[in-house]
Amino acid sequence: MSGVSGRILTGLAIMALACAAASQDVSRPASAIGAAPAIHIEDVYLFYKVYDAANGHPGAEPLQRDYLDQGSDGLRRFAEQRHTTATSLANAIAAHPAIYTDAKRCMAALPQVRRRLDVALDKLSQLYPEAVSAPVTVAVGRGKPVGITDATGVMIGLEALCAISYLDANVEDRFVHVLAHEYAHVQQAHRSPAVYDDPNPTVLEQSLIEGAAEFVGEQISGSVAYVDLAAMTKGREKDIETDFVADEDKTALSKWLYNGTLTKPGDLGYWVGYRISKSYYQHASDKRQALRDILEMHDPKAFLAKSGWYPGIELKK
Repeated sequence: MSGVSGRILTGLAIMALACAAASQDVSRPASAIGAAPAIHIEDVYLFYKVYDAANGHPGAEPLQRDYLDQGSDGLRRFAEQRHTTATSLANAIAAHPAIYTDAKRCMAALPQVRRRLDVALDKLSQLYPEAVSAPVTVAVGRGKPVGITDATGVMIGLEALCAISYLDANVEDRFVHVLAHEYAHVQQAHRSPAVYDDPNPTVLEQSLIEGAAEFVGEQISGSVAYVDLAAMTKGREKDIETDFVADEDKTALSKWLYNGTLTKPGDLGYWVGYRISKSYYQHASDKRQALRDILEMHDPKAFLAKSGWYPGIELKK
């Protein structure tokens, strides 16, 4: 998720956006998903107020008092889940100052990201009326992970998503598509918790979790999140997927999943899982039920068998 154009906001612009963001979060219109999911971006402005006041070198005390203590419930959960303290955050900023400076260009896109994500989540509710509403939080963390998603909602680190160097170069597009992918995980966490929360998943199981989120995210936002994978796999589809079949029952995931870095892409399991999900959808006569099956998958092996997928299958665009 890298190299994009973006405007570095001045301190005054940041403050103006912070006020706008706070006011927009107070009352949000209802949507087909029920009460429109809250999309919190105000934590980012809190962070950069502290950051700028310290000329880019904030200490633990102001980060605790003026950021972590003042932030949203999503920020507090993100910090709790990732064991982020004011001290560890201050240390991360001191160790990797460039990513926090660079992330200001991504901050500039957040108001429009929120508007577009509202549209995408409304489309989800139209395609999948059972959709569960949960908050989305964009905050600032320790540089990793990009984010976490569970049944309580989506929590994304601005600086981490901004720093990845190989996803969509358009910051706005990148954030919208990644957040749409993550919101599909919220549905999985509610509708298929035994699979989503399996502590020891197989390569097939976890690839289908991620691939299903890629497919659903594409349906509601217009693109997959991990656009780099199409270029990585072009012309090698059958070979890659034949290797995948050999590994699908293994529980060692690192060959296929969660093996990318800030500068080196990975995660071919996302791509295979996406193609299996897409094959399932394209072969189904009832598309609404197919989408429900994709999000509520309870038996990955049975889903694969019904999908019509095979290594190297050609799918419609």
